[in-house]
Amino acid sequence: MESFTPQTAHEAVGKTFTSGWITMDQKRITEFGHTTEDLDPAHIDPEWCKENSPWGKPIAFGFLTVSMLARMAYDVYKYPLDGDAETEGYPANYGFDKLRMIEPVHAGERIRGHFTLRDAVERKPGQLLMTLDTVVEIEGKEKPALVAEWLSMWVKPEGSPA
Repeated sequence: MESFTPQTAHEAVGKTFTSGWITMDQKRITEFGHTTEDLDPAHIDPEWCKENSPWGKPIAFGFLTVSMLARMAYDVYKYPLDGDAETEGYPANYGFDKLRMIEPVHAGERIRGHFTLRDAVERKPGQLLMTLDTVVEIEGKEKPALVAEWLSMWVKPEGSPA
C-alpha cells in the first residue's frame, strides 16, 4: 500500500492512495448509535429492518461512514504518531468543502477509501493545507458510499523548523 507524508506531499499531488478494507459490522453500527444517542431502528435493530426498512437490513449511519475516514487515512497518510508533536507537528482535520453520501452501507459490508491528493499548499509558515478528493468504495458495488473534498492541515508549532 502506497502512502505519503507531510514531507513528500508535494511529490504526491495527483496520485491516488487506497486504504485497506474495513468491515461495517452490526456491532460497530450499534455502538455508534449508542455513543451518539441515535437509536434509529433502521441502523440498530435487524428484526425491525426485516419488516420495516426499505433496505431489509440495517445500514450504517452516514456519519459513521464519514468518521471511518480518519481510520482509512492512517493507511495512506503516514506521519510520526510516536514522534514529537512539539517539533514535528501534527495533522488536524480542517473539514470538508464538499461531502455527499451516495449509497447506504449495509451491516456486514466492507468499505475502503480512495484518496487523491489534489493539492498541498503552505497556508502560512508551519501550516500545510492538503485537499484530498475522497471516495469511499463499498466492496462489490458500483456506487460509492460517499464522495468528499476533505481538507487536512499539517500544523507545526511556532518556532519549529518548517
